[in-house]
Amino acid sequence: MNINSNVNSAIISGTLGLKTATNNIAQHADNLASLAVRTPTNSDPQSVLVNASVTQLAATKQLLPQSSSSITSDLVGLSVNGANAQASAKVLGVAGDTVGTILDILA
Repeated sequence: MNINSNVNSAIISGTLGLKTATNNIAQHADNLASLAVRTPTNSDPQSVLVNASVTQLAATKQLLPQSSSSITSDLVGLSVNGANAQASAKVLGVAGDTVGTILDILA
């Protein structure tokens, strides 16, 4: 049995899993943050300009490819990817402990 390959695989798997989960958490958080944008109800000149800008950005956004995200799927995605990040961190912790044990045995 090649312990070196198994430990390397665990470290690589844990690192990639943690990176993927982190990227997905950032994407879901960004999706949720974009839902929180509100337009002002005031009629002062600055508010009118802000409202016009937001309206124009919304129109431009319609031209871009749309994802099928909703607040529910983003919240579920945050939860799932949080669990994935914790699992990947645990894999890295166990791999680190394994390397420490191997070093103790070989020393």
